[in-house]
Amino acid sequence: MLGFLLRLLPFWVREPLLIAVGSVLGVRIMYLAVRDHDRVAAGLGVVFLVFTAIRVHTVVRALRARRNLGPATSPDGAAVGAAPQAPPQAQAGTGPRPGPDDPEKDHNAWGQAVAAVAVFGALGAALWVAPHVMPSADSTPESASCSGGEHEELPKAYKQTPQPVTGEELCKALNRPDLAELLGTPGETATTASGTSNTAPLTNGKVARPEAEVAFDTYTVNVSATYNELSTDQYVKLMKFGDEQDIKPLTVLGRPAVFSSDHTMKFEISLGSGGSGGPVEQGPLARTLSVALDRNDRGGYCEITVWSTSGALPDDSALLGIAQKVLPRIPERTVQ
Repeated sequence: MLGFLLRLLPFWVREPLLIAVGSVLGVRIMYLAVRDHDRVAAGLGVVFLVFTAIRVHTVVRALRARRNLGPATSPDGAAVGAAPQAPPQAQAGTGPRPGPDDPEKDHNAWGQAVAAVAVFGALGAALWVAPHVMPSADSTPESASCSGGEHEELPKAYKQTPQPVTGEELCKALNRPDLAELLGTPGETATTASGTSNTAPLTNGKVARPEAEVAFDTYTVNVSATYNELSTDQYVKLMKFGDEQDIKPLTVLGRPAVFSSDHTMKFEISLGSGGSGGPVEQGPLARTLSVALDRNDRGGYCEITVWSTSGALPDDSALLGIAQKVLPRIPERTVQ
């Protein structure tokens, strides 16, 4: 269809148009090919430039033929085959009308050609300048956002707990723009982010325990708040009876806190016909910072846990930095 429309255009419009389009596309493709070291694009650019060169050669030949076209003259200067002169009274008229090869028509053809070249030259310049003016498409993946859960009905334990934080609020507090930088991997973006408003296990749904998790390519961070009556001092004693390692009590933002390490659990679920999974295995080591929900340590704690599939862990300073950003977003425990 496009070729048919091009054939309908006059020669002095069609050829300059093809030259303008071919030159702009050829130069642009060659520029991209050199920048990206793409041989296929370079070949395509050469095709456009060769096509343009052929059209230029065709126009040059047509201009030469047009310039050399004119009435032949005899050696004595008289025009060969010229019509006899008209009587004097006929010469007193308005004069001969322009013939098909008169300069007026030649002027119109050149005007059409120049106009076509100007229009498509402007289009080509716009295409060339647009990538430098308009914002380029960023190939960097967008950071994951927290899934909406504000309108979900909370368990009864949240209504019985003064000022509890929800999983959605924890997720927004954790999924910070500088979280990857706090972990020591500033070039990464979050792949998943989620928050849930659950209750603590083995409490028959009576203890609110919201949690949020943000995952990166290197590390995964989990934050939870447990609204029970267990103080940090009692929690440290329980750790010593468990499998926790590297227990280190400290103070964070004026609150009792403790560092500990423990292995995560690794299990596989088969989606085959049997639907059975493999045995539960010991996963990579995780580092946890537990901080009391209030300065007086009246019960309840917030846990910030970091782990990775490779087993590598960031410095403890990374967990401290996360705690200093997240804890102010969690209301302190009040006296019940």
